[in-house]
Formats: sequence, structure tokens, C-alpha cells
Amino acid sequence: MKNSTTIAFDFGTKSIGVAVGQSITGTASPLTALKANDGIPNWQNIADVLEEWQPDDLLVGLPLNMDGTEQEITQRARKFANRLHGRFNKPTNTHDERLSTVDAKARLFELGGFKKLTKEKVDSVSACLIYESWVIHQN
Repeated sequence: MKNSTTIAFDFGTKSIGVAVGQSITGTASPLTALKANDGIPNWQNIADVLEEWQPDDLLVGLPLNMDGTEQEITQRARKFANRLHGRFNKPTNTHDERLSTVDAKARLFELGGFKKLTKEKVDSVSACLIYESWVIHQN
């Protein structure tokens, strides 16, 4: 299997978590979260991340309700995924992200207690977990 690089996003209206995933290991590393203004990022910041990492594809977590139904933020995350695809012409996938934020907080707490739980770190670790969950579901 060819090693591929994926940039994963945890969409939010104030902050967008970002992680870089490698298919060869099935793991992702958190990058700096991007600020967003009502869900709109500075597109140049995303262009810079893509320029640095040269990903094969992009992944956006879909925030669904626990019963699997969509909410307003789900539509906004889909729109963000569509804009990523339109702007950067990269294959763009979406993946159910239920519980990724809860899991991210638990993982960060294990790594270093409450001092690690900054919003930006939680968002980018959430992006890692979205990627890792997506990879598992690919196989």
C-alpha cells in the first residue's frame, strides 16, 4: 500500500483543529489549530499547511448527534469540506466524529493533566482522532 498523507480537520465556528495523518502508521499528529471567524478560516493559513505537508487528500469530521442525525453544525462542516475541495482540488472526505472531543480530552488528560487541555490542543487532537477512526473504517 502506498503511503499517503491526509490533513484532517475538526471543524468549529471559532477554531478548526488540524492534524496530519500518515496511512503507513494509521496515526496522526496534531498541528496548530486555526482560528475561524463564524466558521470561516483564513484560507491562506490552510494553503500554507497544504503547501508544507503536500497531502494526498483531506478529511473533515462531521459532528453528528449521538443518534446519528445531523445538526446545523453538520451542514456547516459539509460546506467547509466542499470549500476545501473547491479551493484546493484535493480529494476531500468526511467522517463521523462523534465523541472525538471527549476522547481528545481524555487522551490529553492522560498525557499531562489539566494543564494540557487548551482549546487549541483539544481541537487538533480531535482532528487526530477523526483521522485515526477514519483509517480504521477504511480497512
